[in-house]
Amino acid sequence: MTPPGGGARAHAGLLARRLPRTDRGRDDGQVTILAIGFAVLAIALVLVVAAAAKVHLERTRLLALTDLVALDASDAVDQADYFAGRGGAEGVPLTDADVRASVERYLTTHPGATQGLGHVVVLEADSPDGRSAHVRLGAVARPTGAGRVLAAWHSGVRLEADAVARAS
Repeated sequence: MTPPGGGARAHAGLLARRLPRTDRGRDDGQVTILAIGFAVLAIALVLVVAAAAKVHLERTRLLALTDLVALDASDAVDQADYFAGRGGAEGVPLTDADVRASVERYLTTHPGATQGLGHVVVLEADSPDGRSAHVRLGAVARPTGAGRVLAAWHSGVRLEADAVARAS
């Protein structure tokens, strides 16, 4: 049924009078909310990237330390075996005890090597074939900026590194 006075134009005018009067089409304040939302998202993204970069750098440092400790442990030959001439042409054999003692001695005598890595733990230190030193170290990396964005990792990220060095 069409309203009196005819047509769609009158119908639109009648509908407009019944609706509450608002300023439709104005965007005042909505752009500010959008900008604040994007700023919060950008800050959260920067925090996550910074935390991931810190964990990666600590993992790289732990890997370098593990390589260094394994290289040092590959020279951990029992002096009695060395001077007694045991081992023959293939060299003086390494023992698990010698490798572990060398790793622990290195970590206690060089405290600067573990600085910034948290608590470094010797997970494995052995000689699987009697000629090479196998070392596995563990540490905990703590991400920076740990607010609500990184709450899932507030206790840290466990890191492990393996290295094998062969004695000559």
